[in-house]
Amino acid sequence: MFRKLHDPGAAAAVTVIIDGAPVAAEAGESIAAVLLRQKEIWSRTTPVTQSKRAPYCLMGVCFDCLAEVDGIASVQTCLTPVRDGMRIARQIGRRSLSGTGSLGGKRSIGA
Repeated sequence: MFRKLHDPGAAAAVTVIIDGAPVAAEAGESIAAVLLRQKEIWSRTTPVTQSKRAPYCLMGVCFDCLAEVDGIASVQTCLTPVRDGMRIARQIGRRSLSGTGSLGGKRSIGA
């Protein structure tokens, strides 16, 4: 598990929801950085074997950091900054292309 090296202070604090639980984050940091500070650092499971994967390269190359963000599946969390109230869900198995994520959000396929 990772930890912040500094105290961002109350002015920079935002709250995100990870798998239904509120989590403190610092404005501007990546979702992956927040996930790496959690007790369970994984962000997704693989489609075939359900192996847990966690953010790895942190620069958008490996795709191990994928998670569902605000109802949109397969978001690269290492490239996505947090915002207050953001809803993040660890992605289990193959992503759904039905247009509805596990958080119930709607999205347009191909948009």
